[in-house]
Amino acid sequence: MEPDAVVPIGKIVGTHGLNGTSKVFSYAESVSIFTPNSSIILRQPEGSQRPYVIQWAKQHTRCILLALEGVTDRDQAESLIGCELLIPRSSLPEPEEGTYYWFDLIGLSVYTTNGRFVGRLESIFPTGSNDVYVVRSDVNGKEGRDEVLIPAIESVVKEIDLEGKVMRVVLPEDL
Repeated sequence: MEPDAVVPIGKIVGTHGLNGTSKVFSYAESVSIFTPNSSIILRQPEGSQRPYVIQWAKQHTRCILLALEGVTDRDQAESLIGCELLIPRSSLPEPEEGTYYWFDLIGLSVYTTNGRFVGRLESIFPTGSNDVYVVRSDVNGKEGRDEVLIPAIESVVKEIDLEGKVMRVVLPEDL
């Protein structure tokens, strides 16, 4: 991903109250990514984009409440439902050694350490103890697709090469 690229950090899923507050499903672990007075880009489902300035954000049950400058009533907020929230990649802190942003991992080609192609990493979901990578491949060119769930733990994930866009893993059948 290019350094000046934008990355998704959430999606507007509803409204809250009458004053233009949006409910956001956040992809980030912390509400701190939604910094007051900082710019954010909203991308409509059809692809058009528009910058906004964050007034405030706070955690609310399973979502984040977000107030944007210029969005002052419920009707305006409703028109934003479905928008994805984007920020410049450059505004994110560098991840610690051995950790990665999910958006950097999604799309990697996954191979066993023996060189067998497993598939492409299509999504990630967190569990209580570790993340799980969802890897899919075509099934011999047929409509269906194989799905492999790979725990994101050191004993299984042996190498992540972001430049080469490759992940190498040891699966139980390879042991």
